[in-house]
Amino acid sequence: MGRKRKVLSLGMIIILLTVLLSGCAAKSRSVAPGKIKIGVTVYDQYDTFMSQLTECFTKLVEDDVEVVVYNASQSQQTQNSQVKKMIEEGCSVICVNLVDRTDPTAVIDAARKNNVPIIFFNRELVEGDIVRWDKLFYVGADAAQSGKMEGELAAAKCRRDKTVDRNGDGLIQYVVLEGEAGHQDAIVRTELSVETLISKGVEVDKLGYAIANWNRAQAQTKVAQFIEDYGDSLELILANNDDMALGAIDAYEAAGIDRENWPAIFGVDGTDVGLEAVRDDKMCGTVYNDKEGQALAMYRLAMTLANGGSIEDLSSDYEITGGKYLRLPYGKVTIDNVHDYLSK
Repeated sequence: MGRKRKVLSLGMIIILLTVLLSGCAAKSRSVAPGKIKIGVTVYDQYDTFMSQLTECFTKLVEDDVEVVVYNASQSQQTQNSQVKKMIEEGCSVICVNLVDRTDPTAVIDAARKNNVPIIFFNRELVEGDIVRWDKLFYVGADAAQSGKMEGELAAAKCRRDKTVDRNGDGLIQYVVLEGEAGHQDAIVRTELSVETLISKGVEVDKLGYAIANWNRAQAQTKVAQFIEDYGDSLELILANNDDMALGAIDAYEAAGIDRENWPAIFGVDGTDVGLEAVRDDKMCGTVYNDKEGQALAMYRLAMTLANGGSIEDLSSDYEITGGKYLRLPYGKVTIDNVHDYLSK
């Protein structure tokens, strides 16, 4: 009887060890030896600019590198889970386009606990958060520059083309299409585009504004209401991004209004469809957000960090600020130079 118990006990131990070992194997990182794995999560894959930036990034991937891309679908909770999953899957570096720039705590804590560097991109987190750990970085552009450039483009158009002031009252009646309530880029672009317009000597009269969440369809709905409210009085539309500027164009086309009776419309980002609208003289101008340059900078930084390097290793090619920030410049696009950008 004692012998049987010993045999049974030994068998149970073997079974228990097998279960434990298989459980460990299920949780182990699934990365081939010698292969670098980079994780990417974007706030909304259906955002035109983010979709194009992500495409530029994945085109850079080399044979010995694997990239996984997740769509957070505008949910910070979903994004937090995605980051944890990418860490479990063995990603050496994770690139995060935050859903909520004010709520990166779960992302930062998970990364720090597992010693996985994070590159935040395009949606800049609060300055106090990026200094919470030495392996947090940001790749993007300066939102203030984009707002200033949009204002400069609009001012140049208003000064050069007197037909913008259709009612001849010496004031430019305008509206702003804002990207997102509380979003830093939206706030900065709105404020500086208008401030710059005024500083360049253009007298303005604000008719209103609308938050359209960076979305073309929402912008079309908002502008359709502006058309109903203000009719021919609306002379200038400043949109925080190209998708919303395109939504404004959609509204005027849907209303059957002739092109010569449209307001001057400006956007930001220089997406492919935005550039085509400038080329076709539907949008008066846009501010080019260098998706190719940002994708390359982000990829080079990810590879540098994955191989044990530092962001300062890129300082000969990029301007690094505070050991944390790598920003690329915007560019002003009009019908005169749009083909230079379309060929990128």
